[in-house]
Amino acid sequence: MGSDKKNHDMHIGFLTPEYPHPKLDTSGGLGTSIKNLAEALIAENLKVMVFVYGQKQDEVFSENGIVFHRIKQRRTPFLTWFTYRKYLQNYLNRVAKAEHIDLIEAPDWTGITAFMKLRVPLVIRFHGSDAYFCHLEGRKQKRKNFWFEKTAMQPAQAFIAPTAFAGNLSKEIFGLKNETVRTIHYGLKLPDFSNPNPDDFEPGTLLYIGTIIRKKGVLELPEIFKKVLSGYPGAKLILIGADSPDIQTNAPSTWKILEEKLEESVREKVQYLGKIPYAEVQNHIRNAQVCLFPTFAETLGMVTIESMAMQKPVVNSNMGWAQELIEDGKSGFLIHPKDHGLYAERIVDLLNHPELCREMGKNARQRVAEKFDIKQLALENIRFYQSLIS
Repeated sequence: MGSDKKNHDMHIGFLTPEYPHPKLDTSGGLGTSIKNLAEALIAENLKVMVFVYGQKQDEVFSENGIVFHRIKQRRTPFLTWFTYRKYLQNYLNRVAKAEHIDLIEAPDWTGITAFMKLRVPLVIRFHGSDAYFCHLEGRKQKRKNFWFEKTAMQPAQAFIAPTAFAGNLSKEIFGLKNETVRTIHYGLKLPDFSNPNPDDFEPGTLLYIGTIIRKKGVLELPEIFKKVLSGYPGAKLILIGADSPDIQTNAPSTWKILEEKLEESVREKVQYLGKIPYAEVQNHIRNAQVCLFPTFAETLGMVTIESMAMQKPVVNSNMGWAQELIEDGKSGFLIHPKDHGLYAERIVDLLNHPELCREMGKNARQRVAEKFDIKQLALENIRFYQSLIS
C-alpha cells in the first residue's frame, strides 16, 4: 500500500555513474535524463539527493536545492566489484537513515545494485543495460556482466522504462515475470530548447550529435551521405560527440574508421567537431537544416527529442523505441539505418523542400510538448514513487 506522503515530505535518492556538472566526470544521456528529472522534482517541492559513484574524490556539495554526494572509486586487492558495491550499500543506508530518504532509484547499467541490501525501497530505471545493448547489436555479452545485471534486479521493488520497447525487451532478457515495469518517458525542460527563428538555418547542413560509436549507426553515414550528395550536391555533414574505440575491430578510434570510408570528394564536405560545450551544440542544432540519428541501440534517444523540441526535422532510425518518439512522416522520418538509399532519399526530400522542414519541425515541437514535457512526467514519477513508499 502506498502512503499519502505530501511532496515536501518526500525525499528521493538517485544512485548514478554520471551527472552533467562541472565538478563531476563526463556525462551522457543517462546523466542528462536524471538531471532533468531531479530538477523537476525539486520544482515540485520534493527533496533530492544524487549519489555519483566511481568518482576521483569524495565530496558533498549542494546546488539549486539538490544535494550531491561524489563517491570516490575504491579499489581493494581483490573482489573490488563486490567490496565497492558493499561500500556503496553501507554509504547509502547510512545517509538514507540520517536524511530520511524514502526511496532510491538506480540504473540497470553494469548492475551496480547487485549484492546490495538497502533499507529503503529501490527502483531500477532501464536506462539501457549492457545486456540490452548487446542484444540489440547482436553482440555476445560477457557472462560476468550478465550475472551482475541480473543479480542487480533482485533487490528492486519496481522498474521504470523510458519506452515500452525498452521495458518489454529488458523484462524478456532478464526473465522478469510478474515484476511491475512502468513506462515513463524521459523529459525535457521545454523552455531550455527554444528556436525563435526556425526558418533561419544554413541550407544543406546535416547534423549528427552523439558518441562516435558503431552502435549509434555512424558507420552508415559515409554511404548515406554519398547518396545525399548525388541528389543535393550542396549538402554538408557535421558530426559532434566524443570519439570512442570500436568494439568490433578493436581500433582505437571509430572516427578514423568512418573517415577512411569517405571518398575523397565526400571527405571535404564532412566536418567532425569532437565534443563541444552544450550551449554550442544548441547553436549547431539551430543552424542545421536536418538532424540525423541512424542509431541501432537506444532506450529513447535524448538528442533526438532535444532536436525535435528545437523544431528540427529529424531522420531517425526506425527501431522499436523510435516508434514511440516520432510519427513517421509527420513529426520526423523513421528509416532503417542499413537502408542507405531510402535514408538518403528522405534527407534529400527535406533539403529540397524547406516548407516540409518547417511543417515537420513544427509537428516535432508539438509532439515533444505533448509527450516529453518534464513538468508532466515529474508528476507521473511522483505518483509512481508514492505508490511504492509504504
